[in-house]
Amino acid sequence: MQRRLILSAGAWVALAGCGFKLRGAPDFAFRSLFVNAGEGSLYGNELKRNLASIAALTLVSDPKDTTTAEAVFDLLNETREKTVVGVNTSGQVREFQLRLRIRFRVRTPQGKVLIGDTELLQQRDISFNESAVLAKEAEEGLIYRDMQSDLVQQTIRRLAAIQAL
Repeated sequence: MQRRLILSAGAWVALAGCGFKLRGAPDFAFRSLFVNAGEGSLYGNELKRNLASIAALTLVSDPKDTTTAEAVFDLLNETREKTVVGVNTSGQVREFQLRLRIRFRVRTPQGKVLIGDTELLQQRDISFNESAVLAKEAEEGLIYRDMQSDLVQQTIRRLAAIQAL
């Protein structure tokens, strides 16, 4: 028992000495943000949900109040693509590539650009079997949601990297 305690303490000391630190809540250079994304945007809605959970940030929800926000996030484009990347000898599809591409910019209400037009892309390959079409459609939906979550986290880290307004 004492040996385990010593080994455990040694591991914690080693981790602390190497500079390991859990990623905490992001620290933004602005206190309020307006997310300019359409109501039907799945990416925009998830981004708003994630940003709303950050206590130090206020989301401005009314488009008429954009001048009260310190920064404005403009979602310029959100595209889902599905292309064939593999077929068998009889020409039947065996593999697809799914892509989720977003373009955005961040600016102040006065027009000063904080992050210029930026494009983020996630892509995944998915096998296809015509005998399990419904299962593959469900898997495709899960993969798109996973890619969307990855893009939201990348976006939040980019917003946190803004130094000063």
